[in-house]
Amino acid sequence: MTNPLRALQRVGQSIWLDYIRRNLIISGELYTMMEEDGLRGVTSNPAIFEKAITGSSDYLESLHLLRDHPGITAESLYEHLALRDIQDAASTMLPVYGQTNRRDGYVSLEISPYLSQNTQGTLEEARHLWKKLGQDNVMIKVPATPEGIVAVQQLIAEGINVNVTLLFSQEVYAQVAQAYIAGLETLAQRNGDLQKIASVASFFISRIDTTVDRLVELQIKKASSPREQDLLRNLLGTVAIANARQTYQRYKAIFSGKLWRDLSARGARSQRLLWASTGTKNPRYRDVLYVEELIGPDTVNTLPLSTYDAFRDHGLVRHSLEEGLEGAQATMETLERFGISMEQVSKKLLHEGLRLFAESFDKLLSALDKKCTSIDTASLNTLTFTLNKKLSQEVSQAIDDWVIGGKVRRLWGRDSSLWTGSDEGNWLGWLSVTEEESAHSQEVLDLAEEVKNEQFSHVLLLGMGGSSLFPEVLEKTFGKFNGYPSLHVLDSTDPNQIKSFEANIDLSRTLFIVSSKSGSTLEPNILKQYFFELLTQLLGKTEAGRHFIAITDPGSMMQKVAENDGFRFTFYGNPTIGGRYSALSNFGKVPGVLMGLDFLKFIDRAERMVHACTSCVPAAQNPGVILGTILGVLAKNGKDKVTIIASPEISGISSWLAQLLAESTGKEGKGLIPVDGEPIGSPTVYGSDRLFIYFRLESTKDQNQDQAIRALKKSGQPVILISVVDLYDLSQEFFRWEMAIAVAGSILEINPFDQPDVEASKIAAHNLTAQYEKNGSLPTETSFFNHARITLFADEDNRRTLEKTAESNRTLESILKTHLGRLNRGDYFAILAYLEMKASHKEQLQIIRGAIRDKLHNATCLGFGPRFLHSTGQAYKGGPNSGVFLQITCEDSLSLPVPGQKYTFGLVKAAQAQGDFQVLAERQRRVLRVHLTSEIEKGLLQLSRAITQALG
Repeated sequence: MTNPLRALQRVGQSIWLDYIRRNLIISGELYTMMEEDGLRGVTSNPAIFEKAITGSSDYLESLHLLRDHPGITAESLYEHLALRDIQDAASTMLPVYGQTNRRDGYVSLEISPYLSQNTQGTLEEARHLWKKLGQDNVMIKVPATPEGIVAVQQLIAEGINVNVTLLFSQEVYAQVAQAYIAGLETLAQRNGDLQKIASVASFFISRIDTTVDRLVELQIKKASSPREQDLLRNLLGTVAIANARQTYQRYKAIFSGKLWRDLSARGARSQRLLWASTGTKNPRYRDVLYVEELIGPDTVNTLPLSTYDAFRDHGLVRHSLEEGLEGAQATMETLERFGISMEQVSKKLLHEGLRLFAESFDKLLSALDKKCTSIDTASLNTLTFTLNKKLSQEVSQAIDDWVIGGKVRRLWGRDSSLWTGSDEGNWLGWLSVTEEESAHSQEVLDLAEEVKNEQFSHVLLLGMGGSSLFPEVLEKTFGKFNGYPSLHVLDSTDPNQIKSFEANIDLSRTLFIVSSKSGSTLEPNILKQYFFELLTQLLGKTEAGRHFIAITDPGSMMQKVAENDGFRFTFYGNPTIGGRYSALSNFGKVPGVLMGLDFLKFIDRAERMVHACTSCVPAAQNPGVILGTILGVLAKNGKDKVTIIASPEISGISSWLAQLLAESTGKEGKGLIPVDGEPIGSPTVYGSDRLFIYFRLESTKDQNQDQAIRALKKSGQPVILISVVDLYDLSQEFFRWEMAIAVAGSILEINPFDQPDVEASKIAAHNLTAQYEKNGSLPTETSFFNHARITLFADEDNRRTLEKTAESNRTLESILKTHLGRLNRGDYFAILAYLEMKASHKEQLQIIRGAIRDKLHNATCLGFGPRFLHSTGQAYKGGPNSGVFLQITCEDSLSLPVPGQKYTFGLVKAAQAQGDFQVLAERQRRVLRVHLTSEIEKGLLQLSRAITQALG
């Protein structure tokens, strides 16, 4: 009896095997299939290799030998295993390659699925694999994405054999065939040998019926008549074959014209159609359906092993490919008539195919990566979210994009192309910080014992932005530990603020931490000068130095200062970690340990989240990727006001998170605007531009927040709930959010690790203080309105707008009404208060925020200067131009000199406010400055009343 597989050759069809594994080759089975069944080729893909390597014992010996090689990665390990299989299979198939005069005998290896939408990456990998394989009878598989088709043309022009995969559409097939011909033309122009080039176009079959049948069954339920139902039933299980038969007609037309005849005369061979995905997935259909119905000359059918065995057993051979062409046309027309678009089906299947291959590749690499361990999700803070259907679908699509692009693995591989392709890869040291800090803690533990034994009562951290906000979270969250000094954080140049801190500590029993990554940040430097001078006068310079430690990056100006002034100790930061990402590094660890925090326990809890966010975890289950995708997608949909609500016990995280959000994403006219500390309201006071983040401590007793969040969910607002088990578990959120912001930055196509507009404010303030040092004064400002305790300032453009207000009877209220009237839907209102950060001031400003939010339904922000300059100030200047700003300055009640300088702290604050205002104006922001000339409390009350009246 004739072997049906061999009988296919008589009608011109070649059978290839869609399967590979080591034992198939070394056992001789592949050779036997070649000899007995007429097997003429082998194809592979990531899913095949994933099953072969992780589902068999064939590779254990190789894995054992290779895994511990220095520098071996999961990717290089996979490549070694796959290349060996492909080379050995190609060697086995060489007789076929010779006997068929290079028409058959090929073995295919796919490029990394992560490169499917990257033309340059595809070209580089294909060239690399072709060179590594070093055999003529191999093909490099490239998916038929728009980017892949461009690469195919170039690869053919370079003389590299290509198997174009994941084809579903006739139109895309035509593009692939034209790319092949164009590549051959270029090769011919270069006098290349066209006879050596081979290519196939892998056209997928059964997946089409699987998808279309579902759509047809839905239409049957909606059909208005039995006739329509019959027409629809006739489509079941027929569309994939009809689609393939029509595609074959296109093949014949494309490879028969004059252009092709000219190339053929020079030895070129047609790019054969290869029927792929020919295993029957519907048990109601004959198991060899997609072999028997697609038999024709000059084609290839690549069969999974089960279909291969089934066809050998009971397959029927006939020249079927050109049967029923009129029926095929009718089938496709009926499909369109009922609103089922093959174009949309093809796009969906291509997307699904890319995702499935990428998921298989993820699983394979995770299995090979010795760093991947099981993740204990039970110990993680849980994250749940409520989004509408449209946003949920967009989030799912965006996560698919991360799967298809292998972006989690690329992030951990520090691939800058995930963002803007500049220096982002140099700023990802925070990815490994928990492991490093756990291993290097003894010095700070020893120092903590010294400090405790010497009975220091206070630790005062002098810092700004990333150096101060995380220690402030620790101070607010954990309070004071018995037997350890109290931690305080000073990040202001307001003279009253400084004197208030000074009054509440015993200088002789205080350890000062000067915390600055760059070592050149103005505020910690002048604060250090002030307190070091006080200690020197009190204790002498040598003893004063023992009351100071520094945390700074190696080689910084602060390191030199610490050495010159005899600091007790200097701890170093990691230069590859930016300030706002440094929470779990020495910038957080040192103050935490000194205050008595069990930082090893804290970092151990954080490491659970690190493990859950690694490339070992699929993107759809990765806590950081999920959160970051939501943030990025919602920002692109206009829901960019991230409103932070937290249980009172853990509310300290809000300011740290506000900096991370604003400074990382607020640039290039894009970004997330953090709304921190806004009083929670009813759903009716919020606009449609919000995303609510609720950090809930499981043991909290604040039921009002829970009720408010339930009301927001019910009203349709997007809400993310993060449930924190205990205070130490809060540590998980610092890594989760750092990861999430890196992901969101990629989605927004920005660099989340720089802060260009913060630098602009610093430069403006520096220039102003330098001018004061030179001339003894700051530039003169001219007010445009004076009223009792309040004077108003604005740049020329803003003043012109505000002065249009009822010129004959201009009042403070009318100007404020005009300013507030500039708030449009989707805008936010920000108060920039260069005042002492104390309860009475905050209370009045919160009243103003609440009144504006409740009346106008705009988001409101409040920042105290200068600390917000190193935080939300970046988004205010570089983010979307949707802010309306009210800067508040004041006359300081005391003058506090900066030792060694002509200027005072009040002068520095004034210069920072002027510099801030100047940059806001240059960025064409809607900004008004209110200067309180005396009695700040009364001035704030007056301002509050005027705004209330302006709101009506």
